[in-house]
Amino acid sequence: MSKEHSLLILPGDGIGPEIMAQARRIIDWLGANRGLNFTVHEDHVGGAAYDAYGKPLSDGALALAKQVDAVLLGAVGGPKWDGVDYDKRPEAGLLILRKELELFANLRPAICFDALVDASSLKPELVSGLDIMIVRELTGGVYFGEPRGIEELENGERRGVNTQVYTTSEIHRIAHVAFDMAGKRAGRVTSSEKANVMESGLLWREEVTKVAENYPDIALDHMLADSCAMQLVRAPKQFDVIVTDNLFGDLLSDVAAMLTGSLGMLPSAALGVKGGCAMYEPVHGSAPDIAGQGLANPIATILSLAMALRYTYDCSAEAQLIEGAVQKVLEGGLRTADIMQPGKAKVSTSVMGDSILRAMDSLNT
Repeated sequence: MSKEHSLLILPGDGIGPEIMAQARRIIDWLGANRGLNFTVHEDHVGGAAYDAYGKPLSDGALALAKQVDAVLLGAVGGPKWDGVDYDKRPEAGLLILRKELELFANLRPAICFDALVDASSLKPELVSGLDIMIVRELTGGVYFGEPRGIEELENGERRGVNTQVYTTSEIHRIAHVAFDMAGKRAGRVTSSEKANVMESGLLWREEVTKVAENYPDIALDHMLADSCAMQLVRAPKQFDVIVTDNLFGDLLSDVAAMLTGSLGMLPSAALGVKGGCAMYEPVHGSAPDIAGQGLANPIATILSLAMALRYTYDCSAEAQLIEGAVQKVLEGGLRTADIMQPGKAKVSTSVMGDSILRAMDSLNT
């Protein structure tokens, strides 16, 4: 008997709708060929939600997000909404989802497919076989800390304030995720902060060290965030799992993304308490300059769906099937514009989707 799963799709802005359309085709294929039936809901987020509802996430969409097993999100933002009030900007929709769903752990894998080694900006020997997992704390730190805001001073100057703050419990829960993840991988955790100049960084280092005592088989080292960024482009394969705070995780994961050849290749997961809703989304942005032209790479969104199958729906075989199909298509020489290489065949968003579905057909046994 097939099992029913629930999913909320939020395509968002820019290229979001066109890449989400390809993920939706994968979902339909899974129902027809693997007995994985999804009850799929769809709504707006970001600028599209602002246009429809006057806010970046409607109350109805948030209520649905709290009811379903997982959320699959496309992308948010664009110059159209640059003049919108700060609390209603497209990105605020993401922050609301993360906060309301208590999605504190962001998993961002940086994997370099063999077929894309030459697409990386680094030398092939530096990225061949690259497999890093960045575990980013997602609901604390400077993005959520209080006080915050822009204020007028008596001397006529303006001052912008954002507060970096972390508690022991926030650090411990994200550290446990990182150590558990490392236990299933190569057994190494690098904790990254700025303990040399920030008290919050010093607390982070001290508390992660305490958590490490529960994992005697996992190697832990500490690295300042600026040094970590440098090492990612100098010798990236030294890393296994990197655990870091909200701000540095945002920066370091984008650095790691480019090691793989393109932001268009990388998925992510945002996890909360066990049994709660999780959210999956590509790392890349909304790319409004190419929206609607069929140029966008849907692979990161499709791989985000694969992560949902693995971490939320306990369907590892189907996740591996999707990942294997992506690898097969890339080995066959098909490329979207962002990962185009000499001698390869440039294809559109929909043709990449077609090709991945055909590869899934061939691999399905």
